[in-house]
Amino acid sequence: MKRIIINVLLYTFLLPGVLEAEVKLPRLISDGMVLQRDKKIPVWGWALPGEKVSVTFNSRHYTVFATADKKWRLLLPAMKAGGPYSMKITGSNQIIIKDILIGDVWICSGQSNMEFWMGRVKTKYRDIIAFSNNSKIRQFLVKQNYDFMTPEEDTESDGWKCATPENVLQFTAVGYFFARSLYDKYKVPVGLINSSRGGSPAEAWISAEALKPFPAYYDEASRLKDSLLVKQIIAEDRQASNEWFSRAKNEDKGMSDTNNLWYSTTYNAEGWSDFLVPNLPERIIGDKSSSGVLWVRKEINLPDKMASQEAVLCLGNITDDDDTYFNGTKVGSVSSRYFLREYKIPARLMKPGKNVIAVRIIVKNVPGGFIRDKPYKLVAGGESISLEGQWKYKAGVILPSIPRNTTFAYKPAGLYNAMIAPLTGYAIKGVIWYQGEANTNRAAEYRRLFPALIADWRKQWRSGNFPFLYVQLTSYLQRTERPAESQWAELREAQTMALSVSNTGMAVTIDVGEWNDVHPENKEDVGKRLALAARKVAYNEKNLVYSGPVYRSGKITGNKIILSFRHTGSGLMPKAGEPLKYFSIAGKDSRFVWANARITGNKIIVWSDQISKPVYVRYAWADNPEGANLYNKDGLPASPFRTDTHSQRLIK
Repeated sequence: MKRIIINVLLYTFLLPGVLEAEVKLPRLISDGMVLQRDKKIPVWGWALPGEKVSVTFNSRHYTVFATADKKWRLLLPAMKAGGPYSMKITGSNQIIIKDILIGDVWICSGQSNMEFWMGRVKTKYRDIIAFSNNSKIRQFLVKQNYDFMTPEEDTESDGWKCATPENVLQFTAVGYFFARSLYDKYKVPVGLINSSRGGSPAEAWISAEALKPFPAYYDEASRLKDSLLVKQIIAEDRQASNEWFSRAKNEDKGMSDTNNLWYSTTYNAEGWSDFLVPNLPERIIGDKSSSGVLWVRKEINLPDKMASQEAVLCLGNITDDDDTYFNGTKVGSVSSRYFLREYKIPARLMKPGKNVIAVRIIVKNVPGGFIRDKPYKLVAGGESISLEGQWKYKAGVILPSIPRNTTFAYKPAGLYNAMIAPLTGYAIKGVIWYQGEANTNRAAEYRRLFPALIADWRKQWRSGNFPFLYVQLTSYLQRTERPAESQWAELREAQTMALSVSNTGMAVTIDVGEWNDVHPENKEDVGKRLALAARKVAYNEKNLVYSGPVYRSGKITGNKIILSFRHTGSGLMPKAGEPLKYFSIAGKDSRFVWANARITGNKIIVWSDQISKPVYVRYAWADNPEGANLYNKDGLPASPFRTDTHSQRLIK
């Protein structure tokens, strides 16, 4: 018995060493992976120092020995598109990797509009999702993380997933439509490595070394290497946030009287104030600087044909968080203003006659309420009831705005270290990038920052100037009635200037935005336009019109300005045959007025009777240039521009 115990203890003592001796692989190198065609194939991992590692792939055998730092790496010969294949890796243990395809691998990165997954538009693209089965399109989703200490060697992920109606719901929507377009064109497997994070600024995706020309970011990245400091800030933020939510819960009058809850069907809301939905009523819960808990209620009458049927309650977008009740039962909750509220109502709750909808809104930062131009209705049995119009409201508790937390994922170099560095050993075709919203207040800096990111990634991958394709910011926020300055337009300008970087391409999207949503649903056109850019930049298709018109030069002639463009394709045109819109013109005082514009051949003549000596011209220069309608005849929109910058001066 004693000998058995000793043997067990000895085995337990040695077990960590045994496990450590096993050959290990990064999560990228796993079942279902897509390897880049026509390039040498890197395979790497970890083993004990000096351990012999053998790799068998495509009937060929390769051997390498782990170095003193427990790492090993092989470069396998390039292969043509095809598969599926298997790979055997042998050391002290053996690993079989199955279902490997050879095709094109694209990094999909940026902020929320790249992260935006197909499941968020499952209603809009129901048919496309239903027929999405394609084992040749796959995604590797990198789980979100950050690190300031050092670039990481591996990343968290659930592995490679084939496109199926179930799996595709977690695919980046832009990336999926991009891959789908490329596959339809070339019939070559496409692997998407989705490494994106909502709200992230560009500097978070750049390595610390590449941030040295930006001292403020480099210094912050260096400061945050102090893990104790980071933990302290996280703890302080969490405490302040918990205290705020505790007050919102405990002091909310709507939840304090358990016998008279404000969401109850028996509660009497007489004396509550009226307001119209949809609306962002800034002063509903007190003075304009107040936050807290806002309760809203509406009574509706259900006809018999809608009663006793399962329903969907559509409450658009709510700022900020909500708990929604139907006839006294909680039917849903969302903790973000950016997600549509679509709650299923069980048939048992649908009563003929009077029904009560109550929403408890947690307003973290004013204004709170319902965003306009979103769906507000109750749908059942093919019938719907509009929920727009008069509702009742009352404040449950009024509080100061929630204390601001430090979002470390947005800090310099943090996302690069955790979500990009582990990928740089993998061979890729190129990058698609959708980001910029978080940098709109620093557009002048973005002119340098974005090219620095492109250069950094190309350096880290050590794979030359691979294609880097990106999305120009779409339209957003309220339309202005007069020409005005715009941070969003300035950021678009910075993005356009990045086309001077070799092997880049840009998808213009000002025509697919939504004024009231930073996450427009139309991701299909965005993905297709990126694929067009890829066909030219990455696949070198000849005679392909892949871009809308881009301003080239301008000449002042009397009281007119004559503009020339690149990428005119089959010719310039106004969309829908309407007169050209959203051109503005100014004299040397830079006071812009709306201008007339007409197409003459492949040039545009711009003028205004108010400006006798024009000096500058702008097009689609606004946060939301709704109505801007310059396209080429190939259906691609023109990029916004202005000539009142040093790089775009007009010729007199």
